[in-house]
Amino acid sequence: MTIDQCHHMSKFLLVGLGNIGPEYANTRHNIGFDVLNVFVMKHKGSFAVDRLAYMAEVKFKGKNIVCICPTTYMNLSGRAFKYWMDKTKVPLENTLTVVDDIALPLDRIRIRPSGSAGGHNGLKDIQNILGTDVYPKLRFGIGNQYPKGMQADFVLGKWRKEEEPQVRLKIETTVGAIECFVTAGIEQAMTLYNNMSIKL
Repeated sequence: MTIDQCHHMSKFLLVGLGNIGPEYANTRHNIGFDVLNVFVMKHKGSFAVDRLAYMAEVKFKGKNIVCICPTTYMNLSGRAFKYWMDKTKVPLENTLTVVDDIALPLDRIRIRPSGSAGGHNGLKDIQNILGTDVYPKLRFGIGNQYPKGMQADFVLGKWRKEEEPQVRLKIETTVGAIECFVTAGIEQAMTLYNNMSIKL
């Protein structure tokens, strides 16, 4: 193994999807931002404004982890993803995109090495720009408790009071899943976390 390959295996890019601006803070659609914030704080990093994203670098068990929250708005997330992937020279399989998912109930997360955008504008843009849907994603279930035609309001809405403790627990669990992905690999992370029901 060359030094370069060895270096690749120790470097990761985490991408949390969301929208910038106070009106979007702590909404269901911004869970990618919130998960990465907790991850970065836990590992004593801090975000700074950088090209197309808020960016933080942390170290964990010998791994260098670049974390970005795109500042391009959700439907242009691909630009930030591609820019930072090229800049950090992280191979696609060492990226992990954290995203909200209405197809999963609130107690679930799902990690997959590939998979369609499923109507999510952030994932659609990343897929368009990369030309593939084969990149790892961590989908954070937000449930689908909304009346017909009200999906946008639900997704862009804030968590209900009674959901908040479960969401906090789930964010902590998701941070654990990211640590597992980075240190033990995607198969192990899938085995440990994809069937877990995360409830209080």
